[in-house]
Amino acid sequence: MPEIVDDKKTVPAEDLARFDVMLRSAGRIVAFTGAGLSTEAGIPDFRSPGGRWSRMKPILFQDFLDSDEARRETWRRRFDMDGEMRRARPTRGHRAIASWIKAGKSPAVITQNIDNLHQASGIPDDAVIEVHGNTTYAACLDCARRYEIEDLRGSFAATGEAPRCDGCGGFVKTATISFGQPMPEIAMQRATQLAKTSDLFVVVGSSLVVYPAADLPRLARKQGANVVIINREPTPGDRYAHLLLRGEIGDILGNFVLESGAKP
Repeated sequence: MPEIVDDKKTVPAEDLARFDVMLRSAGRIVAFTGAGLSTEAGIPDFRSPGGRWSRMKPILFQDFLDSDEARRETWRRRFDMDGEMRRARPTRGHRAIASWIKAGKSPAVITQNIDNLHQASGIPDDAVIEVHGNTTYAACLDCARRYEIEDLRGSFAATGEAPRCDGCGGFVKTATISFGQPMPEIAMQRATQLAKTSDLFVVVGSSLVVYPAADLPRLARKQGANVVIINREPTPGDRYAHLLLRGEIGDILGNFVLESGAKP
């Protein structure tokens, strides 16, 4: 079990040096990111004190399907958070992870985040595996027709009614995964395969409490990968880590931007 570093102290230089060696010697790096990465971009997380769920109860997927009121409230909340989404920009942490992919050291990033900031940092869409979906667009739950959020705003403001699909009449929902909604099968298959074939698995800003995604560090270690967890607080997955780095994510990852074409 690695030594836990107090998050009120500077990360020891020897731990940063150890991570640098792991990063540069790895042939296949996979980052797995959570809400802690994007809080530094001004997007509140869900679970921590002051987070969204301390202020409002999450709406279950079945409630969305069953209740007009739940659908309206879901959309009201989505439009209320629009300012946060518009202002958010990729952080030093996002840019560092993007550099690993651009340098050819990492095939993709797995993320629980729904904010599109990995794509905004320059990572191609097909190299961002979103296991909890994406809130920057919406889709019909029946026919999967895509809708842009801005296109739905006017009708909601005018009528107060949750949008329905123009094509089939189905419910339109942001392309996120709600509690009780099936996980995206293809994304989870890709994430699991990446975890199993990585030789360095870096968890960044995830509380590691939401399954099945939270099991990915265990799978990576079981297959022989080095596991590093970068987070401000302890997580249930810390027992799988070879190295724990406690502190501000941008301050840590800002030291680990790789140049394109970097070699192991």
